[in-house]
Amino acid sequence: MALELKIPSVGESVTEVTISQWLKEDGDYVEMDEAVAELESEKATVELNAEQGGTLKILVAEGEDVEVGSVVATIDTTAEKPESTEPVKKEEPVKESPKTEEKTPSPTTEKANYAAGTPSPSARKILDEKGIASNSVTGSGRDGRITKNDALNAQPSIGGGFKVSNGSRDEHREKMSNLRKAVSRRLVAAKNETAMLTTFNEANMKPIMDLRKKYKEQFKETHGVGLGFMSFFTRACVLALQKYPMVNAYIDGNEIILHDFIDISIAVSGPKGLMVPVIRNAESLQMAEIESEVMRLAIKARDGKLSIDEMTGGTFTISNGGVFGSMMSTPIINPPQSAILGMHNIIERPIVENGEIVARPMMYLAMSYDHRIIDGKESVGFLVTVKKYLENPELLLGGKTAEETLLNL
Repeated sequence: MALELKIPSVGESVTEVTISQWLKEDGDYVEMDEAVAELESEKATVELNAEQGGTLKILVAEGEDVEVGSVVATIDTTAEKPESTEPVKKEEPVKESPKTEEKTPSPTTEKANYAAGTPSPSARKILDEKGIASNSVTGSGRDGRITKNDALNAQPSIGGGFKVSNGSRDEHREKMSNLRKAVSRRLVAAKNETAMLTTFNEANMKPIMDLRKKYKEQFKETHGVGLGFMSFFTRACVLALQKYPMVNAYIDGNEIILHDFIDISIAVSGPKGLMVPVIRNAESLQMAEIESEVMRLAIKARDGKLSIDEMTGGTFTISNGGVFGSMMSTPIINPPQSAILGMHNIIERPIVENGEIVARPMMYLAMSYDHRIIDGKESVGFLVTVKKYLENPELLLGGKTAEETLLNL
């Protein structure tokens, strides 16, 4: 009996996915619930699992866009399980010295291996970010296809890895991923459908940097996670959002939806583009819990393993462009949210303290907000409150000393 393997629903409003990679080859025997393919949607990467055991027949090639509910493969459930399902062909070539005629493929074989040197969509994205030409990478996938792991392990050559074209003006077209298309739509919608305005301020980061320097080793020993800037920013935003609840709200038609909880979205850059996982109920988390959650979400984003639930929702967003060296920016609101805070590079600049010019590590802060729901007084007041907490980190510790809060004393 041939069981049809269909594309499942991967989230509300998602109607199409891309088969980014087949994890099994045509004709392989698969076990029940075994992952056979990776599907890339506009929200996340998910796995396609076999509903029953049997022999797999692939009907749709890698890189193809398919609608939810489409049949992409079949499983012959009547096929008997072979004694060993491990592929032997990958271990055969190195042991014996093959004959000369066996090393030279026939023209027919060369034409059949049209996929040789062709990167999968996720691999192409990684190679483009590294500036590495695909023809300089040897593929380990089926028929020589360049896989995601090949791209991750590829190293640029001397000179930055860019191919010298000697005046060539060649160009190539590349299909946009579902994630990139979704980001494009949302950003354009945010610009067109909101009255977006940005207000700026700056924060002296010396108090936080001194606190981190003093306690970072003990903090890591106590909690098993580093003490970064994100926990301070998250705590500062939580306290400011509690004081200015309209910044934590959004417009729905002719109504304003206010939240009794604070879910902080953190914008991170993954191999497939911008992702915005969510720290749930940030108002109830301590510094160490925030750092642990940030690390967990960042690792999953880097590996492309974030689930749809982990990127759904959020009432306020923090974006850290400073990790890329950004000095100043006007971040775009993440709809349907009403505001986003942009962190930037920390640079020593001269400021005046007690009538004297001193050098301090300063960071520019930028908050973009929807002026339809947030007035100028609220936006400026919110950002000034964040600045106050950052420059006085002891206020973030709930009336306790730094030792008591950071080290659970």
